[in-house]
Amino acid sequence: MKSPNTDGLENGRMIGIAVLLLCACSLPIFLTDYRLFQVTMVLVYAIAILGLNLLTGFTGQISLGHGAFFAIGAYTAAILMDHYQVPYWLTIPTAALVCLVAGFLFGLPILRLEGHYLALATFALGVALPQLLKHKSLEAWTGGVQGIVLSKPDPPIESMLGMALSPDRWLYLLTLGIAAFLFAVAWNLLRGRVGRALVAIRDQPTAAGSMGVDIAMFKSLAFAVSALYTGVAGALSATIVAFVAPDSFTIFLSLSLMIGVVIGGLASIPGAIVGALFLQFVPSLAGGISKAAPWAIYGVLLIACMFVMPGGGAAAVRTGIRRLRSWGRSLRTVR
Repeated sequence: MKSPNTDGLENGRMIGIAVLLLCACSLPIFLTDYRLFQVTMVLVYAIAILGLNLLTGFTGQISLGHGAFFAIGAYTAAILMDHYQVPYWLTIPTAALVCLVAGFLFGLPILRLEGHYLALATFALGVALPQLLKHKSLEAWTGGVQGIVLSKPDPPIESMLGMALSPDRWLYLLTLGIAAFLFAVAWNLLRGRVGRALVAIRDQPTAAGSMGVDIAMFKSLAFAVSALYTGVAGALSATIVAFVAPDSFTIFLSLSLMIGVVIGGLASIPGAIVGALFLQFVPSLAGGISKAAPWAIYGVLLIACMFVMPGGGAAAVRTGIRRLRSWGRSLRTVR
């Protein structure tokens, strides 16, 4: 039986999520198309970071090559739209399925590796795939180094709630809906038997195996689901940016996703949003501070975040909320 405090905390969390979604839905009213495009990319990165966190944060497997699955999802969507005129909305579940299968087939043998060996193997995947996309044998499909240029889809309706829908506004609302659905799926998945098994594999693999957990299978499934999330993010990115090219999916993308996981907080679902905000806006902030050495400023800001938020952004927010509540209770007691 749940205690009243637990019920109150759960109700407060649900109210907070509802308010957050309401605020997110109202953004198209107040933001320009360009700012809305930036926020849409935050949602895309949040989906990809959440997928990687399912593998790294909850299963304890380090992947430095998830940018490859981002690329697979993006190119699956782009090729289907450009070569076969498949509707953009249908390319998203197709990319998810392709990345699910690719992630499972890749993860089944490779996740028998551990630690830095696994990191090196996934790093090799992230390095190799952009070069394969440039190869002449695939140029007819991938467009080679020139990539594939797409067109942003028109909204299915002209207006919603009295607001005219531009392509950027429609894509934001579509991405928001998909992100909310995927976050809810991850939340329910990790609260159940599968989530407990993944955490057991991360913390005590020997004990988990002795209790009947199929470690190799659960690791492969975690890799597959993680790849699915990242592939969906890639497919959405192809539609939103309306362009894909191999140089957009270098190893730096894989490293950036891992940075987003660490900044947001390992094993934190809300932390994916914090990490995505960092990836989208901090490089621009660093460039605004110094045109001569933007990446040096980026590195300094990254180090500062690690010192200020050692447990990640989500943990820092939770700590701040607890302190505010404590101060509020102290003030009421004094009065």
